[in-house]
Amino acid sequence: MTFTGFQVKYPEYEVITPQTKQSYTLRSLNVSEEENLKGSLLTPTKIADHLNTCIFQSFVKKPEGVKTLDDFLRKTTLKDRDALLYGLYHITYEEIRNYKVKCTECDNEYSVTVKASSMFNFNPYPGDDILKEKLTFELPVTKGVFITLVQPTLFDEKTGIGILGSRPGSTLELITETLIVEKFEQDVQERKVPIVYDDRIDIIDAYMTLPARDKREIFKQYTNKFGIYGVDLKMQSNCSNCGNEDIHTIDLVESFFRSLYSA
Repeated sequence: MTFTGFQVKYPEYEVITPQTKQSYTLRSLNVSEEENLKGSLLTPTKIADHLNTCIFQSFVKKPEGVKTLDDFLRKTTLKDRDALLYGLYHITYEEIRNYKVKCTECDNEYSVTVKASSMFNFNPYPGDDILKEKLTFELPVTKGVFITLVQPTLFDEKTGIGILGSRPGSTLELITETLIVEKFEQDVQERKVPIVYDDRIDIIDAYMTLPARDKREIFKQYTNKFGIYGVDLKMQSNCSNCGNEDIHTIDLVESFFRSLYSA
């Protein structure tokens, strides 16, 4: 007999995104979608694209203003995606299984298994529209240079990753790290207006010349303004060797792909 399909009611889970505060309902992945996602591990620059598409296709309900994948990319921040990925993980797998951790006392490595829901922490953005927020300040060491920070969207990430091939030496980590920078402005005495660097490649080149203390200040300011609003998974464990108690922050993407291959 030819298979004509099952009548499956997939489990569903609602997620309120912490930064843009939009309501999405996701369904669990099926085996075919798991298999499609596995291929993205072979091309690291495509992982974000695969995740974004997978999350979008899993939506059962989404906000009125999100009709297409492009709408989703432009109206969703990277921190929002963390929350949506958590929801997809939770409804698909429930548990984070055999997650390897290292004891801070004796360096023993051991595996733990825990329910994802027991570790979930949510801190929503208190303002109206984080996508309109900007933060400008003068760098503490590089005097006369001002930086403007924003909360990047998934579209910004996609655009940034797209320049990898046009700038030799750029890494995925560096491009992702600089997405929070909208522009640099440099005051020059002989000019009446500052020099503005807002091209993505110029931003990366400028960022690479900064003293380490400027970089630390950038991420301190970003965290206080934008980065503290989101979700994280913190897990408590006791070392199987010495009994030391540690708190670990779970890497959602790493754990998600590990579950794909162990499913």
